[in-house]
Amino acid sequence: MSPYDPSAFPPFAVTVDLVVLTVRRHALCALVVRRGEQPYQGRWALPGGFVRAEEDLGAAAARELAEETGLCAHEPGTPSIGNGAHLEQLATYGDPKRDPRMRVVSVAYLVLAPDLPAPRAGGDAHSARWAPVEALLGQEGDYSREDEPPAPLAFDHAQILADGVERARSKIEYSSLATAFCPPEFTVGELRRVYEAVWGVALDPRNFHRKVTGTPGFLVPSGGTTTRQGGRPAQLFRAGGATLLNPPMLRPEV
Repeated sequence: MSPYDPSAFPPFAVTVDLVVLTVRRHALCALVVRRGEQPYQGRWALPGGFVRAEEDLGAAAARELAEETGLCAHEPGTPSIGNGAHLEQLATYGDPKRDPRMRVVSVAYLVLAPDLPAPRAGGDAHSARWAPVEALLGQEGDYSREDEPPAPLAFDHAQILADGVERARSKIEYSSLATAFCPPEFTVGELRRVYEAVWGVALDPRNFHRKVTGTPGFLVPSGGTTTRQGGRPAQLFRAGGATLLNPPMLRPEV
């Protein structure tokens, strides 16, 4: 091998950014952190950080997820254990000017989990919070109250968030991804509310029930019932072995 001089090349770094989505108060929400350091000090951003020298990308994403949420990651198609979260690679972002510090390429990951805990700030984050994705992607200006949307996201995180939301919205049409937003046992009504929150539309309960129970192995009765949503006892299900909806449940046009 010919001599190699690392100093002959400009500084270059790799980061991971996390699009962490959950459903809170019947709305699709994302985890954001307020940056405590430059660049973009005081601005909201997606959680993430630099990949360490000894880490591969998946390990870095899992570490950042654990530090920010206390959740353990599991690969797509692998059952969640305990406080596990669905984790899949989303896309890579490499605009030379996306980070003013140096050339930074970010590998983004999509994370889905139900009943995520209150966020805690870590690393260079000053504070952390959940916010509705519609507010994060559509509002301008700064906000201080907990029930108001935060300021525009730092770096190119608005684009990364939009891509993650679209990935989730499209994949629940044909896959079992929506069950990642649900607890281990859930009702058809609770699953329907996940679809409504992710898509931002109201769905007909009877048609929805027929579609999700019509695919063999998609939902499996757990043998129990619950009244946690009020009214008469509702049958509890768990995600079955089927990973595809056939036919797919197409997103309503709005």
